[in-house]
Amino acid sequence: MKFGIFLEIQHPRPWTEGSEQQLFQNTIEQIELADELGIDHVWEVEHHFLEEYSHSSAPEIVLAAAARNTKRIRLGHGIVAMPPNYNHPARVAERIATLDLVSGGRVDFGTGETASRSELEGYGVPLEHKRAMWLEATEQAANMLALDPYPGYDGEYFSMPCRNIVPKAVQRPHPPMWMACSNREAVRLAGRLGLGVLCFSFLPPGEVGGWIDDYYEAIKTECVPIGHFVNANFAIAEPLVLDYDSDAAFERALPNRLFFSTGVAHFYVAGRHTPGRTNLWNIFEDARDRLEAEHTRRQPSCIGTPEEAREAIHLLIEAGADQVMLGAQAGRVTHGEICDSLRLFSEEVMPEFKSVAEDQRRARRLEELAPYIEAAMERKQWMQPLADDEIPSFEPFKREVVESGKADVDELEPDSFQAISKNLITRAGVVPEER
Repeated sequence: MKFGIFLEIQHPRPWTEGSEQQLFQNTIEQIELADELGIDHVWEVEHHFLEEYSHSSAPEIVLAAAARNTKRIRLGHGIVAMPPNYNHPARVAERIATLDLVSGGRVDFGTGETASRSELEGYGVPLEHKRAMWLEATEQAANMLALDPYPGYDGEYFSMPCRNIVPKAVQRPHPPMWMACSNREAVRLAGRLGLGVLCFSFLPPGEVGGWIDDYYEAIKTECVPIGHFVNANFAIAEPLVLDYDSDAAFERALPNRLFFSTGVAHFYVAGRHTPGRTNLWNIFEDARDRLEAEHTRRQPSCIGTPEEAREAIHLLIEAGADQVMLGAQAGRVTHGEICDSLRLFSEEVMPEFKSVAEDQRRARRLEELAPYIEAAMERKQWMQPLADDEIPSFEPFKREVVESGKADVDELEPDSFQAISKNLITRAGVVPEER
């Protein structure tokens, strides 16, 4: 069993001078602590304009900062918003490869569509086209990472000519690819595309088994990989607040988890938002008594004692999960409380699941899937690399002559290059040698 932490980077009002800066410094320290404790993955979201709910709009910066002082923890985008209006696929490929180089080959490339009106309209992503935009951009980003050069693409939502996208990642043909999933149909789609699942639905262990079965059945029967290999992995999110006193853990977790769910409802379901003015924490406080009265405690879970957490993880293993992503940061939980929960988890829970038996369980699953994955790879229609004599070449724009009005681009002779170069060097204060 692998374990990760996932980071929403919530920042409830009121905001004070320096509080946002401290939030990000704390986040990096939590990643470094997770690395020291032997936690396998960190996953950081990408969200835009979701005030208080998530201030994580540039996860590549945080993950790069964390790469400097960590050694083994894998750095996961959970996820990159893939519609090209958010991130051009070539820029995604460049950033993924650069982070992989900086971290020594520790990147996981999670992908997603996004769903909130705040984000979609903010970047001009049509709701009805977001799935198609994600599919197109995700496939081409994988091709850009893998092919040398990238042959170019003329698509429905973006186009670009042949270019060699550099740098190239340490992990070849590209880092493992994942998909954010919040419903059962999305899980099936991830299986059909050969992507690992990042399941953020906070399902109780008793319900997740059916979703995992659907995922692996889709890999076996319908998979046509969107990337250049199949990443058969199912990771599920689980809230984390640990204490030797179960009731104390629950009472500490409750307001922060309810704020988390209030944010989901506000931005994704039924909230009315005025940018820069709506106070999400106040909305939560107004509904707090009702929400607490309606809330039913789920047991076992990773909100409670280490023993209760172990029981919950055993159930997730029995359901077929490959990784548990621990969500310790929510609402107004303090940095110290997050670190305490992570330490207690690593000391009292994690060792039981870091065993040879667990490694063997995973190896048996991969062995079982091997012929199905081989068949899936044979079904894929690959973007064909260009032969050397097929790679188009191009020349720079002749700006000096064109902007001076002396000539049109199409009228320039090849010898003009020498005169232009000499002119530029002279203007820079360097006298070229006569040749």
